[in-house]
Amino acid sequence: MPSPAGAAEQVARQAIDAARWAPSVLNTQPWWFGLHGARISLHEDIERRMPVADPTGREAVISCGAALLTLRVALCRLGRTPEVDLLPDPDRPALLADVSPGRPCRSEEDTDRMYEQIRLRRSHRGGFRAPLGPPDLPDRLRVEARQEGAVLLLVADSHTRDALAALTQAAEHVQRLDPRYVAEAALRSYGPPGPAGPENVEPYFPGRGRSAVPGTGTAELGTVALVVTEGDARADWLRAGQALQRVLLRAAVAGVSAAFHTQPLEVPELREFVRTRFCAGRYPQVLLRLGVADRPPPGTRRPAEEVVAPEP
Repeated sequence: MPSPAGAAEQVARQAIDAARWAPSVLNTQPWWFGLHGARISLHEDIERRMPVADPTGREAVISCGAALLTLRVALCRLGRTPEVDLLPDPDRPALLADVSPGRPCRSEEDTDRMYEQIRLRRSHRGGFRAPLGPPDLPDRLRVEARQEGAVLLLVADSHTRDALAALTQAAEHVQRLDPRYVAEAALRSYGPPGPAGPENVEPYFPGRGRSAVPGTGTAELGTVALVVTEGDARADWLRAGQALQRVLLRAAVAGVSAAFHTQPLEVPELREFVRTRFCAGRYPQVLLRLGVADRPPPGTRRPAEEVVAPEP
C-alpha cells in the first residue's frame, strides 16, 4: 500500500495525465509540468510558442490556462482540493502556476460530469447541426466564465456577427500574405487536423490556417462568442484560459462543441478594433462559435513522459 506521500504523488500524476488533454491553439500543447513530490508546477514551453502569430505568448498562456483548469477539475475529481499559486516567481515568467493537492474533499456530481468530458471534448471545424442547445445553457456558460474572472459575451446582434466574420476573413487574408506565418502554421500545428465539416455557414468564419473561401455544404452558424477580460497581463491570459476550458467542459456536458477563430485577435489593429467596438473596452482573448455537432475522432496529445519533468 503506498505511503501518504506516494499516494499524493500518484494523484498529481493522474491530474497531469488529464491536463494533457486541454485545448491549445493549433494543438501546439505549449506546456510542460514539473513534479516535486505531489506539487505540480505548470510552465509555458517557450519552444512551442508561435513567434509570428503569437509574439507575446498571449495565446500560449491562454492554452496553459486551459491546462491549469483541467488540472484543478481532475484534482477535485480525485478527491483533493487544489491549492493554486499563480505566477509565483516574477524572475521566472514561464512558470505560470504551482499547484498542490490540498486537503481531501468529496467530488461533486457536477465536477464528475465535467471530468468525464476532458478526454471526450474535441474542437470542431466548420458548421453545426444545431444551435447552442438547452435554453438555460447560455446563462450557465456565462456563470462558468465569471467564476474564473472573465466574461463570456454571446453575440446576438446580426450586424456584430457579420462584422466579426468579416474581420476573421480579413485577418486570414492578411496573415496568409506573410510567408513566415504560412510556414509557422504548417510547422507548428501538431497532430492531424480534424475533419473540416460543412463550411458554408452564413456569415462565413474561416477556420484557422485555411483558405478564406467557403465550402459547398450548408450548416448552422452556431452562437458566436468572445471570452474577454478587464486587463491584458499574463494573469488575465491565465484567467481567460481557465474560463475558456470551464465553458468548454460545461458546454460538452450539454452536447455542445466549439469552433475557434483566432485570426482577428492575432492582428493587433483588428484586435484593438474588436476591443473598442464590441467588447466595451475589455480585452478580447478568444473568439469562438458554439453549437451541436457530430463529435470528431479522438485527437492526439504528447505522451506524459514528454511533458513531465522532475523538479528539485
